[in-house]
Amino acid sequence: MDTASSPCRVHQCSKCPGDTAYYCVSCPCDLCPQCKEKHVKDLKTIDHDVVSHRDKIIYIPTQEICVRHPSHIYIKYCEHCQVPACKNCQTHRRHKQIDVKTAYKTKRQQHRGTIHTIRSAALFYIPVLLTEIKADVKTCHTEFCPLQSEMLTKAERLKDLIDYVVYDLLNNVFCDFDFKHRCKKQKIKMIGHIGSLRRYEHRYVQPAFTFSALQFLSFIKTALPQIHLTLHTSQLSMTESLSKEDVMESLSAIQITERGNRCVGNQCLLKPMSDAEIHHSLTVTGVDGFLHISCVTSDRVWGSDRYNIILTDTTGVPLQRVEDSRSDLYGGPHTVNSGSELIYIDRNYNINKLSKDMKRSTTFIVRTDSTWEPGCVYWSPSTGDLLVGMWNYDTYTGKVTRYSRSGQLTHTIQHDNTGRDLYSKPNYITENNNGDVVVSGSDAVVVTERGGRYRFSYTGPPSGSGLWPCGICTDALSHILVCDVRHKTVQMLNKDGQFLSHLLTKSQEMVLPWSLSYDVNTHRLWVGSLYNNKVCVYRYITRQDALTDEHTSRPGEDAMSSSTPAI
Repeated sequence: MDTASSPCRVHQCSKCPGDTAYYCVSCPCDLCPQCKEKHVKDLKTIDHDVVSHRDKIIYIPTQEICVRHPSHIYIKYCEHCQVPACKNCQTHRRHKQIDVKTAYKTKRQQHRGTIHTIRSAALFYIPVLLTEIKADVKTCHTEFCPLQSEMLTKAERLKDLIDYVVYDLLNNVFCDFDFKHRCKKQKIKMIGHIGSLRRYEHRYVQPAFTFSALQFLSFIKTALPQIHLTLHTSQLSMTESLSKEDVMESLSAIQITERGNRCVGNQCLLKPMSDAEIHHSLTVTGVDGFLHISCVTSDRVWGSDRYNIILTDTTGVPLQRVEDSRSDLYGGPHTVNSGSELIYIDRNYNINKLSKDMKRSTTFIVRTDSTWEPGCVYWSPSTGDLLVGMWNYDTYTGKVTRYSRSGQLTHTIQHDNTGRDLYSKPNYITENNNGDVVVSGSDAVVVTERGGRYRFSYTGPPSGSGLWPCGICTDALSHILVCDVRHKTVQMLNKDGQFLSHLLTKSQEMVLPWSLSYDVNTHRLWVGSLYNNKVCVYRYITRQDALTDEHTSRPGEDAMSSSTPAI
């Protein structure tokens, strides 16, 4: 058989006729470089584990020869120096060494999250910025021409003012005649003033028989108001002709704007889908229903019924349980911060923080006022603050308190500008992208600015069908999402409280949607049901259509892509 003419079998992409270079472990499927790009950017598959195709197969790793000892190969990895070593490398003998294969697997695992971010976010986001830069190049001339003309006009005006000052200095201040004239004028004025003072002093010492008492009193009445103990004469200045007001007016007319980082809003990157579609559902054992959920990652979520707070994954198996949570967990008693730490209300109504490894629980905020009871918490991704919804059983009123990263109370929201109570009972709380504080109460959604100024209350859609609000969250497009228990659905509002749509209609799988959590990384909505132990994950946001020409081939690109190792 002529092996030279025998066809070589090449793995074909599962989605197109292209050659396979990658493998999706989650699907599973084979992917060519072009399909891999689409796969890791699509929000439907953004959290999939895509690896090089060589990781799918068992291959014999290349044995690399030590550059210092060519007769030996690298078998160890020095953790202190972060370099490979052979058994004859004396430099690393006293350092901790591990097997080079183990080091390779560990380092790949450590960088997996970074590679995922690069693939799914950075490589999509940066080309959009590039598109804006290209647009700015085209429009910068027309944008800057009026500004340049205005700046030249202001510069000319300031130059004229300075020229006038210089002329005045040379012809008046520095003029010998003018200088002497002003000095003599001040001298004459000063001599006259001294004479006035001496006459007054002379009259004062005159005896009564030469200057009667009545004459003295009359003199004092008419002359005293004209006597000044000090005479203010201006110093000779070289800037008398320069008006400070004129200079300030010229300079203040020049507007200076600090340069910020170029960024693209989520409105340019994302858009709502026509209909929400279910991505995944899980049935969790050990709970009766989900009064509240807090998303940790795309495959892990904390959930709570009235008596338990548990961590579960997409299989529905409980991974961890909080032992000291408060007995009645109605509302939103837990949240997750950027470090994947659980923040929750304990049985003493203190607010605790559970470490990421779930081995250590510390008290973050101690309850100091027994009249106020914390009912819901939310960690702010934008500020790192903790928002706490409080309830007073004596007065039947509520308030929202804001705490810093260190647990210090920084602000309280309780009344509107007329002094009226804003909240009846805060059950769930969240924060929008613009800083608005959004609270789900017993009969309305109340929204205030970050500083506490009242914005609006939402009590239902224009149809007048009403609202019984429960779980609440916001998304990357600043939508407000709220569970409507009365109609067994999720309503979507814009940031100003305008009703947009019923995001979820009645679903047999959900029975009664009660709790919400938004995953900012995958832009998926987690929805917990009250009357069964189900959690459903929905997709209702997708990425904008291609905005760039990033896939347009450039000279030499094909050759490079065919020889470049897969990431």
